[in-house]
Amino acid sequence: MKNRVDVIIGSQWGDEGKGKVVDVMGTNVDVFVRYQGGANAGHTVIVNGEKIIFHLLPSGMLYPGKLCMIGNGVVLEPEQFLKEIEELRERGQDRARLVVSPSAHVVMPYHKILDKAQEAFRGKRHMIGTTGRGIGPCYVDKYARHGLRVEDLLNGDRLREKLARVLEEKNRILTKLYNEKPLALDEVLEPSLEWGSAMAPYVGDTVELLHQALEGDKHILLEGAQATLLDIDHGTYPYVTSSSTCAAGGFTGTGLPVSRVDRVIAVVKAYTTRVGEGPMPTEEKGDIGEFLRTRGGEFGATTGRPRRCGWLDLVAVRYSVRLNGCGVIALTKLDVLTGMDEIKVCTGYDLNGTKTTSFSGNAYVLEECRPLYEVLPGWSEDISQCGTFESLPKNARDYVRFIEEHAGAPVKLIGVGADRSQTITRGFY
Repeated sequence: MKNRVDVIIGSQWGDEGKGKVVDVMGTNVDVFVRYQGGANAGHTVIVNGEKIIFHLLPSGMLYPGKLCMIGNGVVLEPEQFLKEIEELRERGQDRARLVVSPSAHVVMPYHKILDKAQEAFRGKRHMIGTTGRGIGPCYVDKYARHGLRVEDLLNGDRLREKLARVLEEKNRILTKLYNEKPLALDEVLEPSLEWGSAMAPYVGDTVELLHQALEGDKHILLEGAQATLLDIDHGTYPYVTSSSTCAAGGFTGTGLPVSRVDRVIAVVKAYTTRVGEGPMPTEEKGDIGEFLRTRGGEFGATTGRPRRCGWLDLVAVRYSVRLNGCGVIALTKLDVLTGMDEIKVCTGYDLNGTKTTSFSGNAYVLEECRPLYEVLPGWSEDISQCGTFESLPKNARDYVRFIEEHAGAPVKLIGVGADRSQTITRGFY
């Protein structure tokens, strides 16, 4: 279907498998756009048994003849960007055309130093659990209006002038507050000029190209990183990321008009995971959590950190579906639950003795919530080769229907394995 704008969002705390869903949709999409976040996200795609991890590049890069963009809402780490391109080129998989917004802000070396220093300064009790990739400090500079953008890397005189001014402030903070060594101007300027030279061929007017795509009857897919419950405004603040991860961020982060959205797709993992600090009502710290972590390969694509695992929290998913206006659900990793005699699903919370089905973005309130579970029968049959919904075991089908009922949206795509081919569609296209 052409002339459609789809937005992919994560409905939980990230790592739901958005990269796989984007990749599965690839043949039907003309333009892939990453709209927020930075290299603190990792989208894993497995094609014919080969694993490719994207941190900055859109997941559509594996498809020839497609147009891939990095929008203005992304904070771009030049070294990581160039590394990913080179890795794809060496594999012969840099098949799409890639364009980067000149307005995207750049993660600079001092952002990474500040990120790690600030996290250490908070102490264990108040840690947020950042990746240390400089994302938060870069967004701070963006909104303080003294950040560096991709376009600045292409102009040596402007870059020197802006860097000199910024480093004067950053060095004061680094040395006086965090007892770090100051950065010399040339130490930052020289690699920045090299990054600009290497990136120049990819920089273009992404807003104009997107509007041309709209006028040209193209199918556009906006790809978010992280997830709704990590949204700076609507997530479990302060244990959130630094950008707008909800569907609305797809429009401020690209320049597309919000009136053109046709469909918002919620990616839901069949259980719940979280990386970093903050409340997670359904977390299982014993055998169940370890089972899910091991079977699901739940280790961060960016950091390698083991993810916190637990039962599916449908209170949180329903919140995300409503907040984003999701029309369909893409359910991933259903196969991980195979072999369980029974499966618990959270459909409400006990908050200080009162039952509620409302999700709170207030981390201190959510910390007091205890999950109220319904128990469903599991299945033992291998579902990794199932190609249709009808071929799934009855209990697996009932689990999917239960999710639909409580989340408030139909499940139109089901992942039954890691590979692109291990996907069931139910009128998704």
